[in-house]
Amino acid sequence: MTIIRQPSLFGIQELFDMEPTQKYEAIISAVDLDSMYHQVAKKSRLGAPEELNYAAMIISTFVRYIERIPTMKDLIKRLHDDLAFKLNCGFLVSDHVPSESSYSRLITKLEESDILEKEQEKVVLQAIAEGFITDDTVAIDATHFEARDQAQPKEEKPKSEPQKRGRKSKDERDGWLKEQAETEANLPLYDRKIVAQLDVPLAELRAEVPQDPKWGVKKNSEGQNVFWFGYKGHLAVGTSSQYILQALFSSGSLNDGKAAIPLLKGIQERLHLPLRYQTMDAGYDYEPIYEQVHRMGQQSVIAYNKRNEGEIIGYDKHFAPTCFREHSYRYDSFDPKYETLKYTRPKECKRLSLS
Repeated sequence: MTIIRQPSLFGIQELFDMEPTQKYEAIISAVDLDSMYHQVAKKSRLGAPEELNYAAMIISTFVRYIERIPTMKDLIKRLHDDLAFKLNCGFLVSDHVPSESSYSRLITKLEESDILEKEQEKVVLQAIAEGFITDDTVAIDATHFEARDQAQPKEEKPKSEPQKRGRKSKDERDGWLKEQAETEANLPLYDRKIVAQLDVPLAELRAEVPQDPKWGVKKNSEGQNVFWFGYKGHLAVGTSSQYILQALFSSGSLNDGKAAIPLLKGIQERLHLPLRYQTMDAGYDYEPIYEQVHRMGQQSVIAYNKRNEGEIIGYDKHFAPTCFREHSYRYDSFDPKYETLKYTRPKECKRLSLS
């Protein structure tokens, strides 16, 4: 099949206005299929000849998501039943429709390589070069995917011995602290505290992400817990262009905040965009994330997550300083030289000596 290259990308509204077959060509022509084909094709001329049309299989895999076909079994059924759809995916009339196992082997080969990640980065860089991405703000959040695998039965943990009551002696406490430090050091990277990610290289952060299906829980818009067995997709999206700038795929049990620093480092090291703000919800309200954004020379806009914290003396509920009589100071400006916030004294405090 002849692959037609498109010289430039297209806007999202243009995509909505296209016919289905035009969508296939427009989306796939922006992707380098040759590099993907090279990853899955035979590297030697020796051995049995290839009977599968790998190029068409890759195209049909993309088309499956465009058409929102839920399973590979449904895709194969449509390829059998709809000849026009089969031809639009790049198959010849004489080609046999691949089996589920053939598609499974194809996807496994693509997953084992990092070719899809590289191609996504190429598309983003092309969009930046052509002026589609001019954002100054990035929004980071996570979504969930249910696994088709059946959840494993929960293993019963042996009951631990009751701890000795009362305060530990100095020697016992020192030994306990040493034991805790050793345990923390031997944990996998994503089982440690988020602060451990700050000085870890990006390649290691992405390589260590857990990707086994696990039980996950999130609160919905009504404040109720929603449980699922599967995975999470962590996305950093340009707020104006709506382009996915960085993405991370993880187990469903991974805390959202533990995926923020890999996404932020990926934006900084791979894209070099002139960004100013990083926006996130209360699930990312952790000090190391503020520190990473600060190292990037940008500002954080993160919703406050009130944990088991007492009242902060000297500040109001919006974290503005207060005077002796608890009148709030008013925000004035940010001083980039000293990296501090400036406030003006409230009118009610003009006559107070301790304001």
